[in-house]
Amino acid sequence: MKHPRKALVMGFKAKARKHRSDSGEDSESTKKSSSKEGEISCGIKDCAKFADKDMGGRSLSIDNAIDTWGSGGYEARKGRVRVCKSCYRKWKKDNKSDDMY
Repeated sequence: MKHPRKALVMGFKAKARKHRSDSGEDSESTKKSSSKEGEISCGIKDCAKFADKDMGGRSLSIDNAIDTWGSGGYEARKGRVRVCKSCYRKWKKDNKSDDMY
């Protein structure tokens, strides 16, 4: 025979949240920061964003960077140009062609 559930029974997550606030832990310190600072800057000279992989950054070959930004519009590292997500999308849009597939 099953017992009917009581209305005041808390689940384990609700109970953990309740006890966490009682123990004095700040909810701000346990949450991840939403504005993460990048480490690798975008290799395009006009851009001030970050090209970290976890922020959507990519790496283009020097030839591909020359096609879009010219020979002096980028900064290369190890034979590649690190670009942020918006610069990568600009490069992708410039080089999109239907005969690719």
